[in-house]
Amino acid sequence: MSSVKATEGTLDFSVQGLERPCKTWYKIFGSLSEEVRPLIVLHGGPGVPHHYLLPIADIALEYGTPVVMYDQLGCGNSTRLPEKLGAGDFWTVDLFLSELENLLAKLGIKHDYDLLGQSWGGMLGACHAIRQPKGLHKLVIADSPASMKMWVAAADRLREQLPPDIQETLTRCEKEGQTDTEEYEKAVGVYYDRHLCRVKPTPDELKKSFEVLKEDMTVMLTMNGPSEFFITGTLKNWDIIKDLHKIIVPTLLINGRYDEAQDEVVQPFFDHIANVKWVRFADSSHTPQLEERDEFTRVVGQFLGLSHKQSPQTSTKAAKR
Repeated sequence: MSSVKATEGTLDFSVQGLERPCKTWYKIFGSLSEEVRPLIVLHGGPGVPHHYLLPIADIALEYGTPVVMYDQLGCGNSTRLPEKLGAGDFWTVDLFLSELENLLAKLGIKHDYDLLGQSWGGMLGACHAIRQPKGLHKLVIADSPASMKMWVAAADRLREQLPPDIQETLTRCEKEGQTDTEEYEKAVGVYYDRHLCRVKPTPDELKKSFEVLKEDMTVMLTMNGPSEFFITGTLKNWDIIKDLHKIIVPTLLINGRYDEAQDEVVQPFFDHIANVKWVRFADSSHTPQLEERDEFTRVVGQFLGLSHKQSPQTSTKAAKR
């Protein structure tokens, strides 16, 4: 597959009460222009950098729609703040909403954009959408829960299907505070192979995200916890169900058959958002952009109302009609 032009940079992001300057790193696939509505992509975690979402740049290649990815504050190529480990009053949903709004304003796209959030990114995207920003055109919520208590309940059920020795290792390490051990990491890997990404070998994009995450897990540990399913952070009681009726833009829900985001944790979005469509990927778990890449691109492109890029020759013929 041919490539698409990509540019990257950083944006100043002022955080109240923080003396050190902060930067948000971003990468644009394609070119921003007033004629074409961009797609902004929000990564998960919190704190898992953008690399595993790179296949979504296929949208730019296939349809000519610019795709904007960025690393949220505290991870990847953006400013990291390891001294804020455990600072739950600092790492808040509002902080990341402010960062998103800052990016939209400074890139000059706040008046017209689509938004795709994956996992935690979908939670963040939903929080953005309930504010009813005037520039938001369409929303994609991929592999995300409407309630963290529902997420944990679904994860507990999936854990019960693991081999008994894996269940024992997970439970023992969590009770004994040994979640930073190789033993726990290997047991978590068994769960991830079933419910995070079923592609083997593990795609390079996902491996890169996990490698960079390990360099600084400040945000992940503070807001989420040591794994996708052992939730000890500030998001453990997060719930957006009562506000979902405030989302008024057309919304696409995505999850996979084997997803951590099981149907019951996605269902409230479908029940309470007025203009909503739900697509379930039959051969995917939590990362359909990696597991069913072409179909993911097609589904998202179709929802956004995009047309395939035409060659110069085809465009000329169309103009003569």
